[in-house]
Amino acid sequence: MIRTVIFDMDGVIIDTEPIHHHAFFTQFAELGAPVSEAEYATFLGKSTRNVFQHLKEKYHLSQDVEAMVLRKRELFNKSFDEDASLDLLPGVRALIEDLRRHDVQLVVASSASKATISRVFDRFGLGPYFTHRISGEDFERSKPDPAIFLRAAELAETPVSECIVIEDSANGVAAAKAAGIYCIGYASEHSAGQDLKLADRVIQHFSELSAPEIEAIDVR
Repeated sequence: MIRTVIFDMDGVIIDTEPIHHHAFFTQFAELGAPVSEAEYATFLGKSTRNVFQHLKEKYHLSQDVEAMVLRKRELFNKSFDEDASLDLLPGVRALIEDLRRHDVQLVVASSASKATISRVFDRFGLGPYFTHRISGEDFERSKPDPAIFLRAAELAETPVSECIVIEDSANGVAAAKAAGIYCIGYASEHSAGQDLKLADRVIQHFSELSAPEIEAIDVR
């Protein structure tokens, strides 16, 4: 029986990807880093710090990694606060509420910074639904490394055999599977181009899921 559902945030709970995209590419231009759309797609699911660590080495950037992280966060926060149309993805709040009515524990495990996770949770009132929020900035390696999901299961005090992960990126799905956790891939229009073939199941809309169905998933 599934006792804990671990949600990714960006692209699963909320589509902040266009805001991240704008912030990153604004900064790439400032840095003179010739990052292509194809290369950028490989960053999805990784922490901002890991992205800039990689870019600093690849493009021999002189700027300090922490300074680049702070600049990207500044650009993101400005766009986030100014975008009045931003909302949760269709059907996800209903699923979250359904899971909590059935006493399924919810954890968010996102590559986003703690500040960004708090910004989303505060704006959309998600705090009461989740027992733990885990940020990728606390880990040396990003997804597809499984550490963030193993930590989520540990904090939830739930064996990985009684957890599932919901992810929208290839890196995130690979991380879940490396952690030994059943993974549902969310193939939304916002995640085009992400290879979810490692997922145990792929959905296009959260209406395809319900709490009783999730609880009954057999991970054997």
